[in-house]
Amino acid sequence: MFELILYQPEIPPNTGNIIRLCANTGVRLHLIRPLGFELDNKQLRRAGLDYHEFASLQLHDSLADCLGGLSERRVFAVSTRGTHIYSEPRYQSGDIFLLGPETRGLPQTVLDDLPAKQILRIPMCPDNRSLNLSNAAAILVYAAWSQLNFTGGE
Repeated sequence: MFELILYQPEIPPNTGNIIRLCANTGVRLHLIRPLGFELDNKQLRRAGLDYHEFASLQLHDSLADCLGGLSERRVFAVSTRGTHIYSEPRYQSGDIFLLGPETRGLPQTVLDDLPAKQILRIPMCPDNRSLNLSNAAAILVYAAWSQLNFTGGE
């Protein structure tokens, strides 16, 4: 299936919602430290409900450590600075989706390491800043999964 990486997430309910998303879609979730919360945070648990046990979650000390363990797969970053719309790529099983922290997004140095066609944006009305992190993750995961005809789902 897919891999979803949250680079230094800051808001526990967003990560909890994403844990639930990953549990329901079979996507493996990776969290890159530092986190803006503890994993036993009450808000994180509440947002994830009882799905934590059904989600595959891995913690990493750095993005390099995480990507090093995922071999030669395509990485798609989501950023308001992206020039390609998230619906353009033809996704493949094993693709990696990378989202940045809620208050600042992915650092430019991370984006600079990716081909421009793999830096995606989600269209919004003019003058809006960004979508909620868990909403952006859901849009991307379901768009990609739909291209695989929801393989593994029912």
